[in-house]
Amino acid sequence: MNKLSVLIVARNEEKNIADCIQSVNFADEIVVIDDFSTDKTAEIATSLGAKVVQRAMNGDWSGQQNFSIQQATHDWVLLIDADERITPPLAQEIQQKLADGEPFAYRIKRLNHFHRKLVRFGALHPDFVTRLLPKKDFYLTGQVHPQLHYPYPEKKLKNPMLHYTYDNWDAYYRKFDQYTKLIAIRYHEENKKSVYFLRDIILRPLWAFIKVYIFHLGFLDGKIGWILAVNHYFYTMTKYVRFAEHKHYPKDNP
Repeated sequence: MNKLSVLIVARNEEKNIADCIQSVNFADEIVVIDDFSTDKTAEIATSLGAKVVQRAMNGDWSGQQNFSIQQATHDWVLLIDADERITPPLAQEIQQKLADGEPFAYRIKRLNHFHRKLVRFGALHPDFVTRLLPKKDFYLTGQVHPQLHYPYPEKKLKNPMLHYTYDNWDAYYRKFDQYTKLIAIRYHEENKKSVYFLRDIILRPLWAFIKVYIFHLGFLDGKIGWILAVNHYFYTMTKYVRFAEHKHYPKDNP
């Protein structure tokens, strides 16, 4: 059977790292790339048998992930965040795919939780992420929602992973602030066209709200579905407002 390296990029995750590592204890190797945590993340990971390598991320998530891939000593890698958990059925499925040895990039369904409660629809509706694949010729680019590059055909695994995305509103808004800034910078670096007030500041946020609240059935999540949909509206607007700072004030007409 092919051997597996589990790769975890982390910073100040002492509340999550133990459960995360224990959920992947079937792996042949667990590597934690620690962004010089100031809590007990590295100490806990080491005590559980993980290999810990410290490296400053400096805002470059894909660079940190690429570094983690370089540390893997086995032919297959599984990327997992500290706030994610591999369920026992998924662990069995992963081991079966490793035994089969077919070179696919496997996508895994994430069941997203807010305040440790499952959010079934809307802005945090279940999503698929590519996480299990051969190490060879695999790398990432980009800072926010990095793009994965690999030469393998994709397949979906049947069993889900758990994602405890936000423990509280402070964590949510910290990521809101960080991501809207990084996306604005990326848009500027990509030479995107100027921001138009009607299209980008009014219509895009409105469509973002309608999409997650109506079409993604966010209304079925009750109060939290409404709050997350409204926040998604402001998230969309804020990234374009911040992008407009790089292009001066947004134009009046599309």
